[in-house]
Amino acid sequence: MRRPRARDGAAWAIPVALAIDAIGTGLYLPLSMVYFLTVTDLSETRVGLLLTAAMACSLLLPLLVGRIVDRVGPRPVVIAGQLIQATGFFLYLGVNGPVSLFLAALAEAVGLRVYWSSVFTLIAEQADGEAKDQWFARAGMIRAAGTGAGTVLAGVLLGLASEQAYRGMVLANAVSFVAAALIVGLFVRGAPRPAGGPGGQSPDAVRQLLRNRPYLGLIGVNVLFNICTVFLAVAIPVYVIRGLHAPGWAVGVFFTITTAVVATCTAEVTRRARRRTSRGGAMAWGGRLWAAWCAAAALAVLLPRGPLLVGYLALVMLLWATAEMMHGPASNALSADAAPEGMRGTYLAAFQYSFATADMVTPALFGVLYGVHRVLPWVAVGCLALLASVAIRPLERRLTGDTARAAAGPHG
Repeated sequence: MRRPRARDGAAWAIPVALAIDAIGTGLYLPLSMVYFLTVTDLSETRVGLLLTAAMACSLLLPLLVGRIVDRVGPRPVVIAGQLIQATGFFLYLGVNGPVSLFLAALAEAVGLRVYWSSVFTLIAEQADGEAKDQWFARAGMIRAAGTGAGTVLAGVLLGLASEQAYRGMVLANAVSFVAAALIVGLFVRGAPRPAGGPGGQSPDAVRQLLRNRPYLGLIGVNVLFNICTVFLAVAIPVYVIRGLHAPGWAVGVFFTITTAVVATCTAEVTRRARRRTSRGGAMAWGGRLWAAWCAAAALAVLLPRGPLLVGYLALVMLLWATAEMMHGPASNALSADAAPEGMRGTYLAAFQYSFATADMVTPALFGVLYGVHRVLPWVAVGCLALLASVAIRPLERRLTGDTARAAAGPHG
């Protein structure tokens, strides 16, 4: 695969920073509750509520971060996000009660929002045109591989069941984020900022975004696509174990299959897809494949328990992985190219709400529908996927048309 073009050392520095973040996330998430329950005398309920409250307090940050990115560029904001996350992990080492837990979790949540509200703008800044698709494809592969590696390591630490091992993990995460910030700071050079002009310097950046109906439509449609992404982790464990009475180890196998495929094949799938269709077309194909995945998973209720069921579901997981590879890089590249140049930080930060909304909506959607019938969530999400695949093409035409007109100017 031809390496995407980038400025200076960004071609290796940004992937390394992404890998550090992904490994840290994969390592930390499975152990977080266990760690806090080990180092405090708080109950599971109180720990969960404190972590949720800290995350909720950070939800309003993306648009503010986007404005800052438009003013100063994404590079310093990405570095700040990594250092704030490092600070959160250092604070975790001193957690001994509810107040210290909340403050540490709040620092970590703020750092997380700052980082993810700016890093895609940094990626988009490094390459133009078709190279964006390959950059976002590589980013998706690195996140999948890093998160998977971190999860495996977390399993080893859980097997040790040692407070010292947990503290070592937290310290390692803190140090790794400092290292990632140094790598970006030393080896990534941001694009020159315009000397003046509207864009991010204008107080109307958010107002213009709110008047941009096609882009708001893209955010809304991407919520539907992202529900399909989140649905894998939310639905598969419950559906496989409780709905189909398959063995619990099968869930790990299915997640391993999807992680391995996405981590190794995304760039090649993206390259081939872009030869044959537009970004919106790739997203539409992703929606159709997710609908097929939902239909195939729902039909699993007709199979008897045993090896046949597990083998069938393992093949079904390939549909989800292919849909994810078609949708992910194309959606990020389309959102980046559809954003006005001077306001890209604001627009891409707002685009992150499509992920946050899906994260919040999907568990409730699954829980309510599963309570009615085990197959109903699959029918509903499959219909949402088809709806999104139909809506994205006209949206893409409006977005690319508006972008072309803006580039051409009043005499274009």
